[in-house]
Amino acid sequence: MTDVQTPSQASSAAPTWPVMSISQAHARLTAPGQRFEMEEKTIRGVETRVWKNAPPTLRDVFLNGRGFPEREFLINDDERVSYEAFARATLTLAHRLQADGVKKGDRVAVIMRNLPEWPVTFWAGILVGAIVTPLNAWWTGAELEYGLADSGTKVAFVDDERLERLADHLKALPDLERVYVSRLHEARGDGRVKRLEDVIGKPNDWQALADSPLPEVEIGPEDDATILYTSGTTGKPKGALGSHRNMTSNIMASGISASRNFLRAGQPLPESDPHKLPQRCTLLVVPMFHATGLSANLSPSMNAGGKIVMMRRWEPEAAMRLIERERVSSTGGVPTIAWQLIEHPARAKYDLSSLVAVSYGGAPSAPELVRKIVEVFPASQPGNGWGMTETTATFTSHLGRDYEARPDSAGPAAPVGEMQIRDPADGVSILAPGAVGELWVKGPQVVKLYWNKPQATAETFVDGWLRTGDLARVDEEGFLFIVDRAKDMLIRGGENIFCVEVENVLYDHPDVMDAALVGVPHKTLGEEPAAVVHLKPGGAATQADLQAWVRERLAAFKVPVKVAFWPETLPRNANGKILKTELKKVFEE
Repeated sequence: MTDVQTPSQASSAAPTWPVMSISQAHARLTAPGQRFEMEEKTIRGVETRVWKNAPPTLRDVFLNGRGFPEREFLINDDERVSYEAFARATLTLAHRLQADGVKKGDRVAVIMRNLPEWPVTFWAGILVGAIVTPLNAWWTGAELEYGLADSGTKVAFVDDERLERLADHLKALPDLERVYVSRLHEARGDGRVKRLEDVIGKPNDWQALADSPLPEVEIGPEDDATILYTSGTTGKPKGALGSHRNMTSNIMASGISASRNFLRAGQPLPESDPHKLPQRCTLLVVPMFHATGLSANLSPSMNAGGKIVMMRRWEPEAAMRLIERERVSSTGGVPTIAWQLIEHPARAKYDLSSLVAVSYGGAPSAPELVRKIVEVFPASQPGNGWGMTETTATFTSHLGRDYEARPDSAGPAAPVGEMQIRDPADGVSILAPGAVGELWVKGPQVVKLYWNKPQATAETFVDGWLRTGDLARVDEEGFLFIVDRAKDMLIRGGENIFCVEVENVLYDHPDVMDAALVGVPHKTLGEEPAAVVHLKPGGAATQADLQAWVRERLAAFKVPVKVAFWPETLPRNANGKILKTELKKVFEE
C-alpha cells in the first residue's frame, strides 16, 4: 500500500528526473529525527537495521486503529463496521479466548475467506499473546488437517464452508480444543464446534457490544506472532514463524516507497499524519491469509485508519462498482487484477478517478502492464515488488516513475533490508552488481524459522540471512531483477505451486509412469500449471481423468490446466533431472 498522495504526472515528466539517487533519497528519509529513522538492534544474536518509529507490536497496530473510532474500517456487502465496533468485538473475543484457556504462545488458527470476522479473530488471538496461524482457505480438508496438526492449534476460527471441509477430519485432531464457526448454516463436527455469533454477534451489531479492557499480557517486538504456511519442495507446507517486528516492519516499508518517489521527482514530502489526511480506501481482493493481504495491506491500513472493502470473489465489473461507490484509492495484489480492470469493455461506464495506486506482486508481470496502467489510470501510480512468506511480504517496492523506467525490475529494497547475490555453487561468494546468482536477503522482515522443521530451517536461515532460492541480479543502484526460481516452483496469480507436490499426486495415479509439472505463460495470471506425463503400458487415463485425480487431492489452483502425454520416459540430464525446458516446448503455440 502507498500513501494517498502521489507525485504529479506533470512533475514526473520533467527532464531532470530523477533529481537524486535512491541512496540519497533513503539517506534523507532515514536521517535522525525523520519518520523513517533507523537504528541497530541485536535480534537472535545478529545485528539488524530496524525502523525506529514502527509500531513495536501488532497490539500497537490495534491501538493505533482504535484512534479512529468513528471511521469505517471493514465493508462487506451491506455490513459496515467502524473501528470502534471492530475493537469491541475483538476485545470481547480475546477475553473469551482467555476463558477458554488460551495462553501466550498457544496457536490459534484462522481459516476463512475474507470477512469482517477475519481481522477480529486474528487480533483477538494477538491480544492474548497467541501465535496466530492463518491457514489457506483454498486448501482441501486433508491439507487443513495437516496445518492444524503441524501447528498444534488449540483453538480454530473457521467459516461455514471451511467447517464443511474439516468436519470429517476433526476426529484426527485431538489437540484442537475448540472450533468457533462464523456464519454456520447447520451443525457439523462434534461438541467442540461453537457458533462465533454466540460470542460476538453479527458484524452490524458489534457497535453495541460492551467495551472491555485490553488483556494483561506482556508482548514485545521479538515475541512470536504468526505462523504463515508456504508450500515446501518436499510437498509438505512449511510454517514460517514470524515475530511482531516481522509483521510491523511492512508498515514503514509501504510508506517509504511513496515518499522516495516524491524526493526523486523533486517534490516536497506530503503530510504523513493519517489524522490530517483523507481516509484511504483499499479494495482488498487478495486473501488475508496471504502475507500480502495481511502484512502488506491489512496491517498498514489498520495502523493508519484506512478502510478495507472486501469482495466475495473477484469480478471486474463488480469491482468497478465498488471503486466508484466507496471511492477506492488503491487495489491490486496480482497482475490479473490490473489487466482485467484495464481491458474490461464496461470500464468507461464507471468513475474510477479515485484510484491513485494499482500495485501487485507475487506473480510475473509483463513490462507492458506498467505502461497500460499509466495510460488508462493517469492519476494512479503503478507499483510492484518482490517478497516471500519468509520475508513477511514486501522486501522490495517499485512505484511510479521508477517502475516506468525499469518495468522488468522489482525495485530496490527498503533501507532496513540488505540484498546479496551469491554464487549458487557455494552460497558464500558475493557476486558483483549485474551478475546473476542466488538472492540472499536480511532484515527485520525475515521470519525466525520454519515451525517443526529444523533441517529446512538450517538450510534456509543462515546467520540472519535468508536463502531465497531465487536467481536474480541487482544493478548498481540497487534495483532487483528476478531472473528465475532456483526452487522448482511456479506462481499462478500469486499462489505458490511447488511442482513436486502435484507431481507426487500424479505419480500416485495407477496409470502414470512418469510425470512433471511446468509453468506455461498466462497474460493475467503470470503462469499456470501444466503437466507432462508418460503412461504405464496399458494405461488409458485422459487429461480429464488426471485433472479430476489432482482436484480430489489438492486445492483447485494446483490442478494442471493442460496435460500432455509423452510417448516414452521423460527426458533427463546426466544427473537424472527432468529437462523441464524441453517439456515446456510441448505447450508453445
